[in-house]
Amino acid sequence: MTKQLMKSAALIALILAVVPALSQKYPADLILGKWLNEDKDAHVEVYNEAGKYFGKLVWLKEPNDEVTGKPKIDDDNPDVNLQNRPVLGLVILHDFIFDGDEEWEDGTIYDPKNGKTYDCYMEIDEEGTLKIRGYIGISWIGRTTYWTRVK
Repeated sequence: MTKQLMKSAALIALILAVVPALSQKYPADLILGKWLNEDKDAHVEVYNEAGKYFGKLVWLKEPNDEVTGKPKIDDDNPDVNLQNRPVLGLVILHDFIFDGDEEWEDGTIYDPKNGKTYDCYMEIDEEGTLKIRGYIGISWIGRTTYWTRVK
Protein backbone atom coordinates (compact mmCIF):
# COMPACT_ATOMS: atom_id res chain seq x y z
CA MET A 1 0.00 0.00 0.00
CA THR A 2 1.39 3.38 -0.92
CA LYS A 3 1.92 6.10 1.61
CA GLN A 4 -0.74 8.31 -0.06
CA LEU A 5 -3.29 5.50 -0.08
CA MET A 6 -2.61 4.83 3.63
CA LYS A 7 -3.16 8.53 4.45
CA SER A 8 -6.42 8.55 2.48
CA ALA A 9 -7.65 5.41 4.24
CA ALA A 10 -6.79 6.91 7.63
CA LEU A 11 -8.63 10.15 6.77
CA ILE A 12 -11.72 8.25 5.64
CA ALA A 13 -11.68 6.18 8.84
CA LEU A 14 -11.43 9.36 10.93
CA ILE A 15 -14.33 11.00 9.08
CA LEU A 16 -16.48 7.90 9.49
CA ALA A 17 -15.76 7.90 13.23
CA VAL A 18 -16.38 11.63 13.78
CA VAL A 19 -19.45 12.34 11.62
CA PRO A 20 -21.94 10.19 13.60
CA ALA A 21 -20.82 11.80 16.85
CA LEU A 22 -21.28 15.29 15.41
CA SER A 23 -24.73 14.49 14.08
CA GLN A 24 -26.10 13.63 17.55
CA LYS A 25 -28.20 16.45 18.96
CA TYR A 26 -27.57 15.23 22.50
CA PRO A 27 -25.22 12.71 24.06
CA ALA A 28 -27.05 9.62 25.29
CA ASP A 29 -26.07 10.16 28.95
CA LEU A 30 -27.46 13.72 29.07
CA ILE A 31 -30.56 12.23 30.68
CA LEU A 32 -28.61 10.86 33.67
CA GLY A 33 -29.17 12.44 37.06
CA LYS A 34 -32.02 13.50 39.31
CA TRP A 35 -35.24 15.02 37.99
CA LEU A 36 -38.10 16.80 39.82
CA ASN A 37 -41.50 15.71 38.55
CA GLU A 38 -44.11 18.20 37.35
CA ASP A 39 -46.13 17.94 40.59
CA LYS A 40 -42.94 18.82 42.51
CA ASP A 41 -43.53 15.95 44.92
CA ALA A 42 -40.90 13.44 43.79
CA HIS A 43 -37.31 13.12 42.53
CA VAL A 44 -36.49 10.40 40.04
CA GLU A 45 -32.88 9.38 39.49
CA VAL A 46 -32.20 8.26 35.92
CA TYR A 47 -29.35 5.78 35.50
CA ASN A 48 -27.86 3.55 32.82
CA GLU A 49 -27.75 -0.19 33.27
CA ALA A 50 -26.36 -2.41 30.49
CA GLY A 51 -26.99 0.25 27.83
CA LYS A 52 -30.61 0.94 28.82
CA TYR A 53 -31.98 3.80 30.90
CA PHE A 54 -34.05 3.40 34.06
CA GLY A 55 -35.36 5.75 36.73
CA LYS A 56 -36.18 5.19 40.38
CA LEU A 57 -37.93 7.30 42.99
CA VAL A 58 -35.26 8.63 45.36
CA TRP A 59 -37.19 11.38 47.18
CA LEU A 60 -40.84 11.98 48.03
CA LYS A 61 -42.21 15.20 49.46
CA GLU A 62 -44.59 13.09 51.56
CA PRO A 63 -42.84 9.72 52.01
CA ASN A 64 -45.28 8.46 54.65
CA ASP A 65 -48.93 7.53 54.33
CA GLU A 66 -51.20 10.14 55.97
CA VAL A 67 -53.42 7.53 57.61
CA THR A 68 -50.89 4.97 58.89
CA GLY A 69 -47.84 7.20 59.26
CA LYS A 70 -45.79 4.39 57.72
CA PRO A 71 -43.80 4.65 54.47
CA LYS A 72 -46.05 4.72 51.40
CA ILE A 73 -46.50 1.39 49.67
CA ASP A 74 -47.43 0.48 46.09
CA ASP A 75 -50.99 -0.44 47.11
CA ASP A 76 -52.56 0.50 43.74
CA ASN A 77 -50.42 -2.04 41.87
CA PRO A 78 -52.63 -4.56 40.03
CA ASP A 79 -50.23 -7.35 41.06
CA VAL A 80 -51.21 -8.28 44.62
CA ASN A 81 -47.68 -9.62 45.23
CA LEU A 82 -46.23 -6.11 44.64
CA GLN A 83 -48.70 -4.07 46.69
CA ASN A 84 -46.59 -4.09 49.87
CA ARG A 85 -43.36 -2.83 48.32
CA PRO A 86 -42.30 0.69 49.32
CA VAL A 87 -42.86 3.49 46.80
CA LEU A 88 -39.58 5.16 47.76
CA GLY A 89 -36.88 3.35 45.78
CA LEU A 90 -39.36 2.03 43.22
CA VAL A 91 -38.09 1.83 39.63
CA ILE A 92 -40.72 3.63 37.53
CA LEU A 93 -38.82 4.15 34.24
CA HIS A 94 -37.82 0.94 32.46
CA ASP A 95 -35.75 -0.13 29.45
CA PHE A 96 -35.28 3.12 27.51
CA ILE A 97 -32.91 3.11 24.56
CA PHE A 98 -31.31 6.26 23.16
CA ASP A 99 -32.21 6.63 19.47
CA GLY A 100 -28.89 8.28 18.55
CA ASP A 101 -30.42 11.72 18.03
CA GLU A 102 -32.69 13.22 20.65
CA GLU A 103 -35.08 10.63 22.10
CA TRP A 104 -34.98 7.88 24.66
CA GLU A 105 -37.60 5.44 23.43
CA ASP A 106 -39.11 1.96 23.65
CA GLY A 107 -39.45 2.20 27.42
CA THR A 108 -42.26 2.19 29.94
CA ILE A 109 -43.28 4.40 32.82
CA TYR A 110 -45.11 3.12 35.89
CA ASP A 111 -47.39 5.51 37.78
CA PRO A 112 -47.59 4.44 41.45
CA LYS A 113 -50.47 6.89 41.97
CA ASN A 114 -52.78 4.74 39.86
CA GLY A 115 -50.89 1.43 39.46
CA LYS A 116 -50.74 1.67 35.66
CA THR A 117 -47.82 1.17 33.27
CA TYR A 118 -47.61 3.06 29.98
CA ASP A 119 -45.44 2.88 26.87
CA CYS A 120 -43.22 5.91 26.91
CA TYR A 121 -40.58 8.03 25.22
CA MET A 122 -38.55 10.94 26.59
CA GLU A 123 -36.67 13.88 25.14
CA ILE A 124 -34.87 16.92 26.49
CA ASP A 125 -35.86 20.30 25.08
CA GLU A 126 -33.57 23.28 24.42
CA GLU A 127 -34.16 24.62 27.95
CA GLY A 128 -33.05 21.33 29.49
CA THR A 129 -36.55 20.22 30.53
CA LEU A 130 -37.28 16.50 30.30
CA LYS A 131 -40.44 15.85 28.28
CA ILE A 132 -42.00 12.50 29.12
CA ARG A 133 -44.82 11.14 26.96
CA GLY A 134 -46.73 8.17 28.34
CA TYR A 135 -49.27 6.52 26.09
CA ILE A 136 -51.33 3.45 25.36
CA GLY A 137 -50.70 1.87 21.97
CA ILE A 138 -49.90 4.97 19.91
CA SER A 139 -48.15 8.09 21.15
CA TRP A 140 -50.89 10.58 20.26
CA ILE A 141 -53.20 8.87 22.76
CA GLY A 142 -51.49 9.73 26.00
CA ARG A 143 -50.27 12.36 28.41
CA THR A 144 -47.15 14.48 28.55
CA THR A 145 -45.42 15.66 31.69
CA TYR A 146 -42.34 17.86 32.08
CA TRP A 147 -39.61 17.33 34.64
CA THR A 148 -36.80 19.69 35.62
CA ARG A 149 -33.28 18.73 36.59
CA VAL A 150 -32.47 18.76 40.31
CA LYS A 151 -29.36 20.87 40.89
